[in-house]
Amino acid sequence: MGADDMEELKVIENKNTGATQQYIVVRLGDEQYGVDIRYIENIVRMQKITRVPKVAPYLKGVINLRGEVIPIMSLRLKMFLPEDEITKATRIIILKLEQYGNIGVIVDEVKEVVTLYEEQIEKVAYDSKEERMNFLGGIGKYDGGLISLLDFNLVMQERENAV
Repeated sequence: MGADDMEELKVIENKNTGATQQYIVVRLGDEQYGVDIRYIENIVRMQKITRVPKVAPYLKGVINLRGEVIPIMSLRLKMFLPEDEITKATRIIILKLEQYGNIGVIVDEVKEVVTLYEEQIEKVAYDSKEERMNFLGGIGKYDGGLISLLDFNLVMQERENAV
């Protein structure tokens, strides 16, 4: 391989020079969603959830994880999808959100970790007249498909307004 070949190789490697962001891809029903890996504290198997009275229907209750009581939310119900179907693949993702502390969200399946370049993420513009809150921070283009990228700050803001 000559010097010219090396220069060409470097150019190919540097096509995506923007910053990258990693997401855990999860499945809810037939859709794939991306969760920013910076917010993920832990991923645990489904376990017994202790119900808490007088909370919104999407708040399923709490779990005790290594001595810490963590509220659990059904992402399906939060997003107006059908009730969770608990299977062997069902997981609880523990998120650490600066403003809200730790919260667990139930997902149907954790699929993979993907790295997206800035160029692969399209911002989503919403009509401000739209009544229902939106939970997406953008759409990721990956491997010929699309991944809806969840913004948990939007999810949690809506939670406060709805309760």
